[in-house]
Amino acid sequence: MADSSVWTKHLIRKVFLEDWGLKLLALAIALALWVGVTGLSTPTVRRFTVPLVPSAANNVEVTNQLISDVDVVLSGDKRELDRLNRSDLTAILELSDVPAGDRVVSLSPDNVYVNLPQGIKLTEVQPGRIAVNLEAVEEKDVDVEPQVTGKPVEGFEVYSATAVPARIRVRAPSSVIKGMDSISTDAVDLTGKKDGFTLRQVAVRSSLPKVAVYNTVVDVFVRIGEKRIERSFTLPAPGLPGKNVSFTVFGPKTALTKAKAEDFKVDIVLNDAGEEAPQVTLPAGLADLSEVKKIKLG
Repeated sequence: MADSSVWTKHLIRKVFLEDWGLKLLALAIALALWVGVTGLSTPTVRRFTVPLVPSAANNVEVTNQLISDVDVVLSGDKRELDRLNRSDLTAILELSDVPAGDRVVSLSPDNVYVNLPQGIKLTEVQPGRIAVNLEAVEEKDVDVEPQVTGKPVEGFEVYSATAVPARIRVRAPSSVIKGMDSISTDAVDLTGKKDGFTLRQVAVRSSLPKVAVYNTVVDVFVRIGEKRIERSFTLPAPGLPGKNVSFTVFGPKTALTKAKAEDFKVDIVLNDAGEEAPQVTLPAGLADLSEVKKIKLG
């Protein structure tokens, strides 16, 4: 028992009374480390102005002009806040659960997301509310209209410009797509041309806002030929004594000037109403480049 008491007194002396210099040094180091760590980790608040980007459901679209930036208040570790670069921050406004229509949406950490490092938290968003117009999105097929610029060689003209595919699918808010029947290609230059040609991979784009084009390129086929004129002909109506067929042909000047009435073939056929009607067949030299514009039986 006496030995135990002596040992206890020795331990107390050893712990509390001896090696004070070493113990004080260890305590100073521990305090310095604690101050350093806790000092740098002191909670800090910073305000940043960052871009606002809406994120809506796939079947709706934001159709009004939202504010471009919002102020976000961030709190957390001072070291991490000091490292943040405004250009790396974006505020994502979650709208997937908001129904279509004109809405006033609150902005808060509940529906605004900012990608932040660990230890940093979004605590506030300003302004606190904004107006948002969400509109249902629709799809439909529209015609592709090739746009041309410039003029062919003197004495020649454009017969036609067609796109392949001739129709493509677009996606847009209901109010936009409702009156949309066609979409244009980039301009195709005809300057100095006198023969037909094909231009591949011509871009298709819409001047209307919020329109997504599924097929962004088409091929454009351009037919160019000699300038056309109109010329009229008259032939006897086959099987109808005393009656004639008068018709006007629109075609290339040289070939049409040389054509004779007997080069054309006239038939009498029944039209959709079951009535007799004349039909004109063009000669080989004019068939692909000309059209019958007027035809009359009398």
